[in-house]
Amino acid sequence: MRMYLSSFRTGDHPERMLALLHRPPASDVTVAVIANAVDALPDSEREAAVERELAALSGLGLRPVELDLRTFFERPGAQVAAALARFPLVWVRGGNVFVLRQAMARSGADRALVDLLRQDAFVYAGYSAGVCVLAPDLRGLEECDAPEAVGTAYGDEARWDGLALLDHVVVPHIDSPGHPETEILGTVADRYRAEGVPCRTLRDGQALVIDGPTTRVY
Repeated sequence: MRMYLSSFRTGDHPERMLALLHRPPASDVTVAVIANAVDALPDSEREAAVERELAALSGLGLRPVELDLRTFFERPGAQVAAALARFPLVWVRGGNVFVLRQAMARSGADRALVDLLRQDAFVYAGYSAGVCVLAPDLRGLEECDAPEAVGTAYGDEARWDGLALLDHVVVPHIDSPGHPETEILGTVADRYRAEGVPCRTLRDGQALVIDGPTTRVY
């Protein structure tokens, strides 16, 4: 698997993400942006949130396009897998981890992502909720993200299982005074440690980079 898991946005080392593509830096690469973690926001706010991601990735020389998982809700499975497989990199935006998890489930992207990543078909990259969703379990993250936002977005109940692509929870925004969630996520990380839940913390600017057997925080 190849992953670039950032605490906040592209972090301080986006060149590490580009290196995972195993292509020359000047390559004009089309990448997918999954922004469903912000589906509970009003339309205008969601649109602005998506545009920020597109602009940030364009600034790295990539060609980002949104892949909205909602378009696969009524036809999950093979179709979303085929759509994901077209891209060498999939960027998963932060927002509400429970909303993102439900979008992945209803579209079939959860199973497709797991299968494709185990085949090393593309790079998985993203931040905040896009990283948290990879854990085995999402319990504890309700201290930061409201599970009821899933009802607002889709009229569904929240689910609590993660994708289990990691064997631990990544807790972002730790010791990051400029981020409004740093204090509460510090409490979440402390609780995980006290309860023996495997976790890894990241400060804003940092990213966990996985390239096959190699794992390193930059």
